[in-house]
Amino acid sequence: MDYEHSDRRVPEGLPTGIKILIAGGFGVGKTTLVGTVSETPPLRTEEVLTETGVGIDDLSGVEEKATTTVAMDFGRITISDDLVLYLFGTPGQDRFWFVWDELSLGALGAVVLADTRRLADCFPSIDYFEGRGTPFIVAVNCFEGAQRYALHDVQQALNLDADVPVVLCDARRKESAKDVLINLLEHAMKLRESRR
Repeated sequence: MDYEHSDRRVPEGLPTGIKILIAGGFGVGKTTLVGTVSETPPLRTEEVLTETGVGIDDLSGVEEKATTTVAMDFGRITISDDLVLYLFGTPGQDRFWFVWDELSLGALGAVVLADTRRLADCFPSIDYFEGRGTPFIVAVNCFEGAQRYALHDVQQALNLDADVPVVLCDARRKESAKDVLINLLEHAMKLRESRR
C-alpha cells in the first residue's frame, strides 16, 4: 500500500497498534469503507437478510441491500514498520449493538458514517461515542442521487460540538476513505494533546 507516501503524515507519538471504529446506521457503507482501505482481504461477518428482520430492519433508502453485518468487519493498514491501523466496522442495527462495548475497548477514535438521506440513523453512534468520551468525526458518505448539503448544515443538523470535524467521503474510493482516517487521527491526537 502507498499510505506512507501521502503528503499528510500521521502525527508523531501514536502507539504501535491503533484501533479505529467505523460506525453508523444500517446500510451507510461501513463494510465498504473497511474493505476499500484494508491491505488484506477484510474479515466480514455478513449474513443474508431474512424474513426475520422484516418489520425490524428499516430498509428505507437501501431497498437493494441483501446482507448485513452481524458482529464486525475487520481490516488492517500498515503505515510503517512500527505503526498499524486496525479497523473495526460495527454492526448498524440496534439489535446487534451489544457487541459495541467489546469492539470499542482500547479504540483511539471512531468514524461515524452518515447518509444525508437518513441522517437520523447516525444519532445513536454519536450519542454512544459522546457518552464514552471517544474522539470521533462524522464522514458524510456521498451516495449517488443523494442531495448534497454544506458541512456546516450537517454539523448543525446533528447538533455536534463545533470541534467535531465533518467531512465528505466516498467509501468506495481508497483515497477518500484514507483521507477520512487521516482526519480522525489528526482530530484524536489534537484532543489528546489538549487533555494533557
